[in-house]
Amino acid sequence: MLTLIFATNNAHKVQEIQAAIGHKLTVISLKAAGIDIDIPEPYDTLEANATQKSRTIQQLTGKNCFSEDTGLEVDALNGEPGVKSARYAGEDKAFDKNIEKLLGKLGDNPQRTARFRTVISLVWGDQEYLFEGICEGTIIHDKRGAGGFGYDPVFVPEGSTRTFAEMTLEEKGQYSHRKKAADKLVSFLQQVVQQA
Repeated sequence: MLTLIFATNNAHKVQEIQAAIGHKLTVISLKAAGIDIDIPEPYDTLEANATQKSRTIQQLTGKNCFSEDTGLEVDALNGEPGVKSARYAGEDKAFDKNIEKLLGKLGDNPQRTARFRTVISLVWGDQEYLFEGICEGTIIHDKRGAGGFGYDPVFVPEGSTRTFAEMTLEEKGQYSHRKKAADKLVSFLQQVVQQA
């Protein structure tokens, strides 16, 4: 069984990625791998931040690993919060404050289209591979639902009337940006594993 280090300590993300990958690989968090560091995300693109995280862990462990960076891009706010999604309202990464700030900035603006974009950086051997997943949707005026994390309570994906926070993990997976990127990662890994 292959084990891949996922450069995160966000249990929700590990759970979502493991659900997308299925049982072909075991995904472990930094904590599970015995690594206790907070990797900075200093860049202004998701790609560069994802690369920074996976390269850092690979240099530390010498093992194959991957990381992801996800941003919510709201059209009326010129793509904000984007790479700053987790720290939009401050360094404490408080989801509620981030949502408050987002809804405050949007106000009554009728233009509420947005997308979640995930970029996964996989370092396999000495090569890096990037995989992207995008989910288009809309930002609603008030929070709905108790599931999920981050901006899930105010994001309704295209093709649904419910927010991500009102969905089960399986339902969210039908739309999820993270799952789309993870599916590309999985099909790549399946080829690698077959060739090994």
